[in-house]
Amino acid sequence: MRTGSEPATARSALRLRFWLSAWGLVWAVLGTVVFALVGRPGWAAACGVLFVVVTVDLVLVLRHLRQGPHWQPGRDVPPYEPDHGGRGGQDR
Repeated sequence: MRTGSEPATARSALRLRFWLSAWGLVWAVLGTVVFALVGRPGWAAACGVLFVVVTVDLVLVLRHLRQGPHWQPGRDVPPYEPDHGGRGGQDR
């Protein structure tokens, strides 16, 4: 059931995003170094751009994790208002 408040109550698995970003950061650095050493500047540049994107994502994830439960609600906070009957918020 959709309530219409999904963007306001959406959650993200920030710890999972953190670890995936860390993994991507390692591979982006390794890719940049290896492609630069073997003489593939195009691929090295692509990995460098990926490094920048992953670093920005990692910084944002860390920022949201440090902001605490306001931005990362616990398991006791429901993702949306429960259905109280009725049709689409219309009381009949």
